[in-house]
Amino acid sequence: MTSKNIDAVARFMQSGVNSGVFPGAVLLVSYKDEIVFHDAFGLADIYSGQLMQKGSIFDLASLTKPLSTALCMMKLVSKKSILVHNTLGDVLNKEEISKKCDREKLNISIDQLLCHTSGLPAHKPFYKELMAIPKIDRRNMIRQLILNEPLVATPNQEQIYSDLGYVLLAWIIEKLSASRIDIFAYNELYQPLGVNDLFFIPLIEAKEDLKKIDNNNKTDLKRLKLIVPTETCPWRKKLLRAEVHDDNAWAVGGVEGHAGLFGTALAVWRILIEIMRLIHQQDSHVVGGDTLRSFLAKRGDFEMVAGFDTPSMVGSSSGRYFSPSSIGHLGFTGTSFWLDPVKSLIVILLSNRVHPNRENQKIKAFRPKIHDIVVKSILG
Repeated sequence: MTSKNIDAVARFMQSGVNSGVFPGAVLLVSYKDEIVFHDAFGLADIYSGQLMQKGSIFDLASLTKPLSTALCMMKLVSKKSILVHNTLGDVLNKEEISKKCDREKLNISIDQLLCHTSGLPAHKPFYKELMAIPKIDRRNMIRQLILNEPLVATPNQEQIYSDLGYVLLAWIIEKLSASRIDIFAYNELYQPLGVNDLFFIPLIEAKEDLKKIDNNNKTDLKRLKLIVPTETCPWRKKLLRAEVHDDNAWAVGGVEGHAGLFGTALAVWRILIEIMRLIHQQDSHVVGGDTLRSFLAKRGDFEMVAGFDTPSMVGSSSGRYFSPSSIGHLGFTGTSFWLDPVKSLIVILLSNRVHPNRENQKIKAFRPKIHDIVVKSILG
C-alpha cells in the first residue's frame, strides 16, 4: 500500500470520527499475511477525552460467536468429542431437559445451531427475568428459558440469526470439555497461538478485584485503562466499561456463547491469520484444517456458514469487492472483520459506535465504503 493510498484510508477513517459515525476506531488491514495498515482514530472516551490507541481493547460483542464459540466447537469436532450432526437430545441428559421443552427442539443439530437454522428466535430479553433470581443460578436458568422458548421456524428451513443458539452451543462446549467456555478458549486456542489480548471478563471476579479480568488472572490495571467504554446504560444507570454491553450476557455473569469477548485489533488479526492459513491448507496444531473448511462450506442457499457470515449479494457490509468465499462477522458495539481468502485480505474495524448510546446507526453506511476504499487502495 503506497503512502498516497494509506492517506486515503486514514482520511476516510477520520471522516468517520468527524461525521459522528463513531467517537473513535481502530482499523487493521493485512494483505498476504502482512499488516499494511494499523492505526487508531478519535476518542476512546468522550467524557475523559482519552484518545483511541492501536492497543485499545474493545467489547467485541457478537464477534464472540466466530472467535470463541465456533472455534471452540471446531476444536471439539477436531478432537472427535462431538459430530456436527449430533443433536441436543444426544448431548443433554434427561435431568437437563425441562418439561416445557418441545420435543422437536431435541432434534436440532449442532450444525443448525452454528448456522442459525435451528428455528430459534433471534433474541429475547431474558435479563429482565434473570435479574430476579440469584446470580449463581442465572446461567442454568437462561438455558432452560431457551429450551422452553417456542421455535419461530421449522429447523433447517430458514436462517434466523440467533443469539439463543449460541448460548446453547456454549452449554454444549462446557459439558463436553468440563470447562467454562472462556477458560477452554484460552487454554485450547488463544494460549497455544500466543494470543493474550482476547479474553472474557467474569463480572463477579471483576467486582471483587479489578485485576482479575482475564482467564490467567494476571491482568493489571494498565490493561483495564485500555478497555474502551461502550454505552451509558439506561437501566444499569452508568457508563459501561470493563463489563459486557450485551444485557443477557451481563445478567449471567459476563461469559456466554453469543457475547462477552474483549480484545484488540491485533489479537483478532492473529486468530484470523490462523484461519486464513488453514483455508489455504497450511498446518495448524490448534484446529484441524478439514474441520474448519467443513464449517465454512455453504449449506444450500443460506448466506451464513457455521460461525461466520458471508457477503450478501446486495448491500453487504463488506462492500462490493470481497470475494463470495469471504467470511466475516459484525458486532453490535461497532466491531467487524472480513477475511477474503482469494485476495488474502483481512480488514478489522473496531469502533465504539454505541458510545455514549446505541441509537447511532451511521456505521451501517460507513462499513461498506471503508471496505471498498481499502480494496481499491491495495489492489487498484
